[in-house]
Amino acid sequence: MTPTRPNFLVCALLGVMLALAVDHAHGRDESAPPNIVLIYTDDQGYGDVGCFGAADVKTPSMDRLAAEGRQFTSFYVAQAVCTASRAALMSGCYPTRVSMAGALNHTSTVGIHPDEWLLPEMLKERGYATIILGKWHLGTVPEFAPLENGFDQFLGIPYSNDNTKYHPVLHATMPPLPLYDGREVIEQDPDQALFTKRFTERAVAFIEAEKDRPFFLYMPHVMPHVPIFASGSFEGTSARGLYGDVIEELDWSVGQVLAALEKHGLDEQTLVIFMSDNGPFLSYGEHAGSSGPLREGKLTTFEGGVRTPCLMRWPGTIPAGTVCDAAAMTIDLLPTIAGLVGGTQPERTIDGEDIRPLLTGDETAASPHKALVFYAGGELQAVRSGRWKLHFEHDYLTVAGEPGRNGKPSNFDKLTPASITQSGIHGIASRHGYKVAHTPLALYDLEKDPGEQHNLATRHPDVVQRLASLAEPIRAELGDRLSGVVGTAIRPAGNVAEDR
Repeated sequence: MTPTRPNFLVCALLGVMLALAVDHAHGRDESAPPNIVLIYTDDQGYGDVGCFGAADVKTPSMDRLAAEGRQFTSFYVAQAVCTASRAALMSGCYPTRVSMAGALNHTSTVGIHPDEWLLPEMLKERGYATIILGKWHLGTVPEFAPLENGFDQFLGIPYSNDNTKYHPVLHATMPPLPLYDGREVIEQDPDQALFTKRFTERAVAFIEAEKDRPFFLYMPHVMPHVPIFASGSFEGTSARGLYGDVIEELDWSVGQVLAALEKHGLDEQTLVIFMSDNGPFLSYGEHAGSSGPLREGKLTTFEGGVRTPCLMRWPGTIPAGTVCDAAAMTIDLLPTIAGLVGGTQPERTIDGEDIRPLLTGDETAASPHKALVFYAGGELQAVRSGRWKLHFEHDYLTVAGEPGRNGKPSNFDKLTPASITQSGIHGIASRHGYKVAHTPLALYDLEKDPGEQHNLATRHPDVVQRLASLAEPIRAELGDRLSGVVGTAIRPAGNVAEDR
């Protein structure tokens, strides 16, 4: 019997179906929006990543993100402190606009307002599986918790890890640190040396479970915020002491996430973003990071406080091994990611811009911002436009004397009960070993002077005037305690005490 010749149309259709089945088995669907992995370390300095100049700590996985993606050398956080930084990241707004400044603690009754349209809510609306692993810090009470703000899963802590018995100054007043899984407290005062490991293991399991649908993996790591801890596998292994151990374990975590993406064939379908929430907590010395070539650190509006080591990787979309020096900020991520995934943009006013051209390597692309402004609390302290940055006259914090040792801040032995209980900038200074310094009106050329050492204000009065003028519209909207301006467009935070 003569065999039947194959129907080539049927064979072609079967081939297409087989290819689709293989793609599905590996979690790939070319028509699906990208997965988003956002890794946000806590107090890691600009100089704590190899590709940003670190010589005494090994970060091969972070450096891989640069080699396979794009290094952003002028990427900023909106404020150099925990809660404010995260509020900007999640909402696309300057923190002052949404009344989220400073750092919340266990006594706080405020949180991000339910009417704000946050990044996880936008992605969840688009069908994403969403998880947060680490520190939330946008509201302690249940009404403002992650699962009320677009996340399906939460493993982590509600506020900073020094809000515990480990606080070097206020430990006697601190309650046990709660570790949440979802809405349930599963441990009190968990072993902090296991935080990075536990969050990483959960991240790998989440990628495995959600590989066949779009997902948002947000990892706001607890480390390297003081007190710092590394697991037994990393403690004592780096050339930079315990702080180096912590950074190298975080780098291991990045590597584990990348390996999980590769295992499931998700590399080309996943945008990975890595950055820190602000600069290093310099007063803690050997337990703090490095600002590299930049001036000052956390709690200041100098470059070391607000410029973050930012890396983005998306093979096939973001050109590998490239560098972008255009100024951008965390407020830009919400509108940018919404544009990438076809998500709903916020109805309320936000301050971020879509920076997709900066991601994809468009050589003609420039910063979409005429100016970026920098607040400390309610003070508008600085503005950047292009290569220029103008500091308005203001007080700031700088390390007092020798940096701290063994987890204690500078001048720890000189603390008194009276100094600890002071309010405002002087109270912050005394509790964390800083002193209050003062800067006059100062203009810096960041292209030539990223360390903000040479004040050019008297040489370029025209530039001073232009930048001051660019700050005026934001000052009118968001106010400025330095000049006594009351903002006209500030929205309230959520306040459970008022609601109840």
